[in-house]
Amino acid sequence: RWVLSLQCKGSRNVMSALRRAVEVDFKDKDKHESQGLYLLTTGIPDQETHTISAYVAEVCRGFDLHLHVCLFSVMEDIDSSGVIPARYANPRETASAFKEIAQAATGRFHWFGEAGIFESDDITSIVSEMEKAKNYSQKCAFLVESLKHRS
Repeated sequence: RWVLSLQCKGSRNVMSALRRAVEVDFKDKDKHESQGLYLLTTGIPDQETHTISAYVAEVCRGFDLHLHVCLFSVMEDIDSSGVIPARYANPRETASAFKEIAQAATGRFHWFGEAGIFESDDITSIVSEMEKAKNYSQKCAFLVESLKHRS
């Protein structure tokens, strides 16, 4: 419920946000079997990807924590004040960085924008399951047909 009272604000200091979430806000982390942390973002972090990936990999290894990243790509690369961020990356580079971070934290990555979904680990998983079911169904149909011809 507390999330509903939050206002959208902040910086791109992802390391500071993650440290606070993991080291301060998860006080009772040992009492839970599994936990998920969602990072909602629109741009590249101020820190290098490998630094964040190494941190989340280490933290998530200590207990069952999964960092899921939801990247929302906006059409323009400059914020409403017209200021270009200190660290800039195009949308594809930004998505690649956050996908690496989510994978390091055994989490899922979702990338979407005004035009729809660009990439989603959940959708990729569902499509993979559907392909497996289709292949299995085709093999079963082939087996049934071959048994019909033998009789």
